[in-house]
Amino acid sequence: MIALTAAELAALVDGALVGPVDQDVPVAGPVVIDSRLAEPGAVFVALRGEHLDGHDYAAAAVDAGARLVLTERVLDGASGALPCVVVTEVAGALGALARGVLTRLRGRVADADGREAAAPVVVGVTGSVGKTTTKDLLSQLLSADAPTVAAAESFNNPIGLPLTVLRADEATRYLVLEMGASGVGHIAELTRIARPDVAVVLAVGHAHLAGFGGIDAVARTKAEIVRALTPQGVAVLNADDPRVAEMAGVAPGRVITFGTSPTADVQARDVRVDRAGRASFLLTTNSATAPVRLRLVGDHHVTNALAAAAVALELGVALQDVAARLGAAEALSAHRMHVVDRADGVTVLDDSYNANPDSMRAALKALATIAGRDRRSVAVLGEMLELGAGSGDEHDAIGRLLVDLGIGLAVVVGAGAGAIADGAGRGGPAGGEVRRVEDVAAAGALLRAELRPGDVVLVKSSHGAGLWRLADGLAGAEDRA
Repeated sequence: MIALTAAELAALVDGALVGPVDQDVPVAGPVVIDSRLAEPGAVFVALRGEHLDGHDYAAAAVDAGARLVLTERVLDGASGALPCVVVTEVAGALGALARGVLTRLRGRVADADGREAAAPVVVGVTGSVGKTTTKDLLSQLLSADAPTVAAAESFNNPIGLPLTVLRADEATRYLVLEMGASGVGHIAELTRIARPDVAVVLAVGHAHLAGFGGIDAVARTKAEIVRALTPQGVAVLNADDPRVAEMAGVAPGRVITFGTSPTADVQARDVRVDRAGRASFLLTTNSATAPVRLRLVGDHHVTNALAAAAVALELGVALQDVAARLGAAEALSAHRMHVVDRADGVTVLDDSYNANPDSMRAALKALATIAGRDRRSVAVLGEMLELGAGSGDEHDAIGRLLVDLGIGLAVVVGAGAGAIADGAGRGGPAGGEVRRVEDVAAAGALLRAELRPGDVVLVKSSHGAGLWRLADGLAGAEDRA
């Protein structure tokens, strides 16, 4: 975080300094919500969670060196009052702090030596699928040229996004933010904290439909990031998704498109997928081409790579450098199509961080490609959450897809995913074996008994279904490819 005095920080969050704190004391340490991450100079944010209250851990954070605690009440430790900034609501104050810090960074006109200071370029990424991978790709494309701060994991909500913004400082040239939503207005809320200079929209899909009420509401919500662009901002839109392409109509300025469509500004031509599930293509603009071979598994990553390429090209990275960096880029965030080749000959595809119908279909296609005709494909699938009234139909459709793809063994975990097994049963006589199990523990026991050398195992579900724990067990301590 940039250096602030305690008084300046309190003013940004409309808070009151309370306790043993000098209003002129500098605060430049990290902003943390976990007391175990507190260090000298830190600001500890005492958030209230579903199970824990950060106020209970404030004293430990101060003992570890935190200079200030952002809190909703006056707090005492073993030695007396703690140095607090008392606010009405901590989560909102965290967002206000991030917004204030970013405003200061954008408002600088000169650095300490009188030279012109470049404000950070804020890149916002949203979409029903692919946000985290695209953010990770952008981080790798841009950081080779200039200091880049990107969201960790899926820090894409009103807590995670401010924490990412607050990692920026005067040296930061690019700030890459992931913006998620489970209801109308959620992205607009995030853009009020960090208004983007570049807005990327990947796809409008069937995620969180219970909160949105329908696919059209999803599209309106994703468009919030485009409407929020700065006056000279650029919208980067997926030409292959009609709902995304239509967002060009609400963009305040320039629009750049990407996709396999021949009308896209940044295209993938001659897309091929090898037996390892890795895509290659010709990255094409209106003036040049460059070959790309991704290390990421799944042809759906072509869309993510094109989005990242379009942004990098817009920000001045040369086409040949973009292509080379895409070919070297890795999946940085856990449980997203990580591939583990075990010593016993089993290959694990860990895509267990989250799931919706679109990402489930993409992962199953990758499984079928990697297994091919000579290896058994095993799909371990849990519930896709927050799909609303259409949940049963969506799970049923995934079951039918298992049959169409010739998946050898499907392990359906939990009652909420039961319609997957029902759909597979209705999919026709060509389907493989389907086994229902009650929970993650039962799935683990079945797989320990059933897996054999040569099997390719996909683990996929919404995060709340908990299959990521099973994926960790299956992968063990093996190196990830």
